[in-house]
Amino acid sequence: MTSPTLIVTGASRGIGRSIALLAIQNLGANVIGVARSQEALQKLSHHIEADLQLKDRFKFVVGDVTTKSTVSEAVTLATKSWSGKLDGLVLNAGVLDPLGPVSSTTVEDWKRAFDINFFSIVTLVQQALPALRASKGRVILVSSGAAVNPYHGWGAYCTSKAALKMFGEILATEESDITTVSIRPGVVDTDMQGVIREKGVTGMVPAQYAKFVNLHETKALLHPDQPGHVIASLAVKAPSSISGKFFSWDDESLVSHRKQ
Repeated sequence: MTSPTLIVTGASRGIGRSIALLAIQNLGANVIGVARSQEALQKLSHHIEADLQLKDRFKFVVGDVTTKSTVSEAVTLATKSWSGKLDGLVLNAGVLDPLGPVSSTTVEDWKRAFDINFFSIVTLVQQALPALRASKGRVILVSSGAAVNPYHGWGAYCTSKAALKMFGEILATEESDITTVSIRPGVVDTDMQGVIREKGVTGMVPAQYAKFVNLHETKALLHPDQPGHVIASLAVKAPSSISGKFFSWDDESLVSHRKQ
């Protein structure tokens, strides 16, 4: 059986790094990682290649996901490497900024957030559609509870994630040969949590801010591997019957995709 080929955005750290690594180590995938940090991607590559059985299973593209050339390079690399197929996209890159109420943030800030959290994803999906149709592949959208729950000061993030959720439903409706799933990864111990603790004290209401601080202080944040394995597994073998759906990573219907 040919190993599946995935593109994972935001692959240099946090959930994206876990997804890329687990897809290769545990699920037999080949991965194209996309991120802005060449140093971090090189470190991940060296880590993977230290295991000779995994050598040559990871390639990467350094660039901003909002740049069309970065997107084109990733799709081209995927379709010219390994089996020449592209079997899945894991669309993970995203930002929380601007963190602050509508009254004190700028339209330019919102546009930048939407460029990263939404329009870059539309662009990558459009570029990859011919290859995904041919492979009957999968698109996994890394969503958020913010797609369905409003948070004071998270306007750009919440609305861009809500738009992404609907995009997944539209894609599932229009592209019946492709399986599209949105996953809410929970509150994960990543750099985004650091941004919340740093900026949320002024940009959020006290009760919501305190919730995130408490999760950090009580060490209750999820390890990236927990939702990361579910997302990686879905990118490799999500059934078409769940296309268009939005799930929390720990939904009981996804238990078979969890890391054992």
